Amino acid sequence: MSNPELDHIACKGTIRAVHDAMDVLGGRWKMHIVASLRYGEKRYSEILKDISGISGKMLSRELRDMEINQLIERSVKSTQPVVVSYELTDYGKTIFPVIESLAKWGSEHRQKIIHTEE
Repeated sequence: MSNPELDHIACKGTIRAVHDAMDVLGGRWKMHIVASLRYGEKRYSEILKDISGISGKMLSRELRDMEINQLIERSVKSTQPVVVSYELTDYGKTIFPVIESLAKWGSEHRQKIIHTEE
C-alpha cells in the first residue's frame, strides 16, 4: 500500500533532481553539443557545422557554460595558427545514457506520429 506522505517526499526529490539536471543541460543546444562531442574531440568550427541553426555567439556561450559545469574540456594547442578544441570530460560522458534514451524515444515518437498521420 502506498504512503501518500512518502510519495510526496519522493516526488519532490525527483522534481528537484530533474530541475538540477535541466539547469545544467537545459536550453536548446547543450544536448546537441554533447551529441556532437560524443564521437571525440572537435574544433569549434566542426561543432558549428554539426549543429545546424546555432549561431557562433550562442555556441561560444554554451561551450563556456558547459566548461564551467565540468562537462567539457577546452584545449589550446600552441600551433601556428593556434588550434582550440573541445572534448567531453569523463563526467560529461556520464550523460551518454540520457542521450541514448532521448534518441531512442525521439525515433519511436517520430515513427508513431508518421504512422498516425497516414
